[in-house]
Amino acid sequence: MTDSMSLEVFSASGQKTGSIEVPAALFDAPANIPLIHQVVVAQQAAARQGTHATKTRGEVSGGGQKPWRQKGTGRARQGSRRAPQWTGGGTVHGPQPRSYAQRTNKKMIAAALRGAVSDRMRDGRVVVVDQLVDGQTPSTQKALKALSAVADYTTAIVVLSRSEDVAWMSLRNVVTVHPIAVDQLNAYDVLVNQTVIFTQAALTEYLARFGFGQSAKEETR
Repeated sequence: MTDSMSLEVFSASGQKTGSIEVPAALFDAPANIPLIHQVVVAQQAAARQGTHATKTRGEVSGGGQKPWRQKGTGRARQGSRRAPQWTGGGTVHGPQPRSYAQRTNKKMIAAALRGAVSDRMRDGRVVVVDQLVDGQTPSTQKALKALSAVADYTTAIVVLSRSEDVAWMSLRNVVTVHPIAVDQLNAYDVLVNQTVIFTQAALTEYLARFGFGQSAKEETR
């Protein structure tokens, strides 16, 4: 495995404007499937609210009076109408509020992300665009036209810098495109989308996030 790889940079019109050298440690890392599975399951589990609750026999209303006397009626003895076998009674072993969070350390999360991005890279599904919309006016039409020019996708995750306000506003209502901040990029969102599209500013921040901020070298063609 080489130390670096080359990614082509496209303009919003789909023209190649240059290339950028990226470290193979980030874009050609082996995909550890069990690790990625563990991290994705943990992320989905952490998204569960865990606020479900049922009432026990001590929490439902009523039940202060014994339904009938203990002996002599021919019926089974009963102590409360709020017992679980009664309609309206408490629930036995029902769900209670809890946390579903699973512990995954930062190294596992980072390795899963590298593996997922690398898998998309090997399939030719990682694209870099210099910017999506020219000027200071948001335009969903222009943004979608730029995405269609640089990539063939059904669903795409667009990695943006938090400072790219025009791009954020242009993509906020597009169903097939998931814009995400570079510091929030994760293995799950990479896996559920067909194509990963970086803006050039976001790619620079992504490299810096893993300590490769000074290794990216842009070449003009």
